[in-house]
Amino acid sequence: MKNKNRRATIILIICNIFLFGIKITAGIMSNSLAIISDAVNSFTDIVSSIIIFFAVKTSSKQADEGHPFGHHRAEPIAGLIVAIFAGILGFEILHTSIFKLVEKHEHRINIYSIIVLLVSIGMKFIMFVYFKRISKSTNSPALLASSIDSRNDVFISTTALVGVVFGLYKYPQMDDIAATLISFWIIYSGYNIGIRNIDYLMGRQPEAEIMDEIKKKANSVAGVLGIHDVRAHYVGNYIHVEIHISLDQRLTMMEAHDIGKNVTREVESLESIHKAFVHIDPV
Repeated sequence: MKNKNRRATIILIICNIFLFGIKITAGIMSNSLAIISDAVNSFTDIVSSIIIFFAVKTSSKQADEGHPFGHHRAEPIAGLIVAIFAGILGFEILHTSIFKLVEKHEHRINIYSIIVLLVSIGMKFIMFVYFKRISKSTNSPALLASSIDSRNDVFISTTALVGVVFGLYKYPQMDDIAATLISFWIIYSGYNIGIRNIDYLMGRQPEAEIMDEIKKKANSVAGVLGIHDVRAHYVGNYIHVEIHISLDQRLTMMEAHDIGKNVTREVESLESIHKAFVHIDPV
């Protein structure tokens, strides 16, 4: 899992560097604000992907004396930094695009610009599918943020492409309007990524489906008469669970202990559960 995440982040960095290079060249050649905005977005993707690389590396470290429950909060912190970068970028592009709308400036749209945007759309769609699959298999919020960002980049490059095509047909204002739309999309995506990762950092309760799975696992253990006071919260991208189980008071201490360990083992067998703390109540 660790190697898979690290390999994915290296691929992310390489792809974003390549896309930034071809986009900034096309943007300068065509004087297209939409393409330059898309290129700046790719530059922030490079910065974000480097942050994610180190976050994935940190979160994979084993628990130590200073961090007895591991380093899982590193990935949501990286996701939050990505969201902040997106917000700053979005507002900067919005400011520039509105300013450009009210002043006349020359566009030099060419076929190279269109090819670059089509390459970007194709690559980002492949990256979206790849990182979504990896994030699900490894439960990585940082790679999920990269997946969402890649999906958003598909829409951003498509919007830029529409503006460039209209520019070819002598409607240069559409390029600046496209840049404005791109800025709103970047701000919105940054907000969504930020909210998701703030929930991880604030210890939000998991989704109802996960809570039901936890209860089902605990109830399935032989000897458990009932469960109550089930509480769970995120610690980074993993979940800690506290659960009370009711056992027959006639059981020996060793028998009750073994049942408690079995409940712990069953609950922790769920992929997203990192630790389960079981309290035994005799009835």
